[in-house]
Amino acid sequence: PAPPITRDRFNRPLVIPPGGGKAIPYTRATTYIDVLEDKFNLQQWEKRMVALGLADRPDLMLSIAAHRDDKKTLNRICDDAKEAAKGHAAATTGTALHALTETLDRGQPLPVLPATASASIGAYAEATKDLKATHIEQFCVLDTYQIGGTPDRIVRHNGERFILDLKTGASIEYGILKIAMQLAVYARSYAYDTATAERTIHEASTQRGIIAHLPAVEDPADAHCTLWWVDLEAGWYAVQVARQVREKRALRFTDLAEPFNPPAPPAQLSDLIRACTTPDAVRTLWAAHESAWTDELTAAAREHIASLPA
Repeated sequence: PAPPITRDRFNRPLVIPPGGGKAIPYTRATTYIDVLEDKFNLQQWEKRMVALGLADRPDLMLSIAAHRDDKKTLNRICDDAKEAAKGHAAATTGTALHALTETLDRGQPLPVLPATASASIGAYAEATKDLKATHIEQFCVLDTYQIGGTPDRIVRHNGERFILDLKTGASIEYGILKIAMQLAVYARSYAYDTATAERTIHEASTQRGIIAHLPAVEDPADAHCTLWWVDLEAGWYAVQVARQVREKRALRFTDLAEPFNPPAPPAQLSDLIRACTTPDAVRTLWAAHESAWTDELTAAAREHIASLPA
């Protein structure tokens, strides 16, 4: 395995630009494409987990009552409640399956495993037996967008190379757009050597990628792994949309709004003063542009009022 990529305090990978120089933060691939993800189902699931966790933990309910005005503590309590409802159990199992499949693909010996994990790894080995991993957890960069990320595998199949992503969630249906976008970015990226900053072409297809769906299960009899082709051209089109969204989100207040009655420039106000035919008209002009009024304009206004007919 290559040395891990250095990251900043926001967990962004630090990448040396193609021309050399100081390493700069690149946006994580998952973060870049996240702007298009529909998070409704995920948010609903998190709410349910917090509710179930609080129902099982009266101590957390008491802590909420004691810290109802402390946002940081309340956030931690909600995390504890979600954990109490086993909200992270599937994620923990998924992380373990990722590590075990990596060990398998590197040709290293597997540890003694529980029956369920052993069945899952067996299902993965059977499903991917015709795929040869050429890159495993290889960090990649897309310099034109300043994106960095790590695809699970680059595999060879029938003489072609493809980006492969391992998913261990119960379903991949709702997240398929994000998966297609992520693989499309990786397919157009360069393999990045974290030790030398050298970039090399990995030659993966930009048209199709592969999902290896290995859902975490509790019963060995339910263990299975399914391979899916993913349309990366459609995913890349969505990445372009995400780029436009990110550009629009960078717009500032002053880019989109201006004062309802913007003050006139002093030179123009001088002309407006001379156009007034009564003292009241001069005072009305001052009230409308008080923020831009200067001592010079005050002197000009007094001189003009004095020149008006009685």
